[in-house]
Amino acid sequence: MKHLTENTDPVYNPKRSSATDKFFLKLIRDERDLPFIYLALSITFTLIPLAVLLYMPFISGWLWWVVAIAYLYLNNFYFKGPFGLMLHCTSHRAFFRKEYGALNHYLPWVLGPLFGQSPETYYTHHIGMHHPENNMPEDESCTMFYQRDSLADFGRYFTSFFFVGVYRLAGYFLRKNRKRLFYRSVRGEVLFLVMCIALCFVNAAATIVAFILPFLISRVIMMMGNWAQHAFIAANDPDNAYRNSITCINTKYNHKCWNDGYHISHHIKPNMHWTEHPVFFRNTVNEYADNDAIVFDNIHFLHVFVYLVRKRYDLLAKHFVNINGRFADDEAIIEFLKKRTEAIPMGEFARTTSVAA
Repeated sequence: MKHLTENTDPVYNPKRSSATDKFFLKLIRDERDLPFIYLALSITFTLIPLAVLLYMPFISGWLWWVVAIAYLYLNNFYFKGPFGLMLHCTSHRAFFRKEYGALNHYLPWVLGPLFGQSPETYYTHHIGMHHPENNMPEDESCTMFYQRDSLADFGRYFTSFFFVGVYRLAGYFLRKNRKRLFYRSVRGEVLFLVMCIALCFVNAAATIVAFILPFLISRVIMMMGNWAQHAFIAANDPDNAYRNSITCINTKYNHKCWNDGYHISHHIKPNMHWTEHPVFFRNTVNEYADNDAIVFDNIHFLHVFVYLVRKRYDLLAKHFVNINGRFADDEAIIEFLKKRTEAIPMGEFARTTSVAA
């Protein structure tokens, strides 16, 4: 187990602005999001030219493969995490000022497809459905009814999401009479698929590398992340963000991906700025203890996912933060974690909610 020590995750530290910084600061709503500008520019001037080169007839043979490998590496190993969580942050908090509002379409409509993010489906799923439902049964990505340390159950969860996820999301918006979100989710997914089909007639190999493989990888990674984020649920209080989400602190992932490890505080205050989460955690740590919240140190969500499906509770216990000394030893932590990953049968959930009411 770990004990709560100094937090090394990034917070906002004002620095002297360069002339370039000052120009971009006039465009964006929050000066703390200035790093997003430079990330977007880096992606724009690397991935877009590489994607274009993949379709050029004069790029062939070994040179085409060099471009393809460079594109796949930069896309999936260098930029994917930072971009995905930049898209997440700017979905919750508009990036550009109102007078430059058209620029807010650049990330989801221009850069997003390069990472397999069909335009606006992430926004509609995450903002329009996931946060309002908070991993409860009407959340179409709900993990409650699965055994969350089972690779087979994750396979069923992922298969459902991959093949009928958008269909179920659209049905959710129709049930809730949220027609605008229904239109945006279906439009983005359909246009992305039509674009991929059309581009396959131009150059199938280039389309597979530039769009289809990133799409497949993104869907897998997103569902692995959501599974880990909502793997440990208290059956008697599943709507409590402290008890249905986890937090990962002191990890390089938080530096690279805008403090995404703070999933508990993100569900408590979805519009909290990414730089504020470490401070919020430090100031409210006793509430984490009082609610039996699960916090891991020096690992991130993909570690949690792998340890879970391998049933390596010993490794999870090793990184578990024992806030306020709640647990006597690793064995007690393992027993606690195993209880939290048990599937919650629909009947048991119904009884629990009936008693709570």
